[in-house]
Amino acid sequence: MAKKDTIRVRQFKSGIGYAKDQKATLVGLGLRRMNQVVELEDTPSVRGMVNKVSHLVRIESGE
Repeated sequence: MAKKDTIRVRQFKSGIGYAKDQKATLVGLGLRRMNQVVELEDTPSVRGMVNKVSHLVRIESGE
């Protein structure tokens, strides 16, 4: 079976003070608190979500 590409996303800034859709995007990515790291599949939809909240998250390393 082929190994799926993944990306690691860390929330480094709070969603407080930003629009509701941006907060919902953080929840959709599985991020609940600052400095939390989640590993997600590297798909165009996930990349779009990360791009939308790029001022709140950082991509760490793909494995």
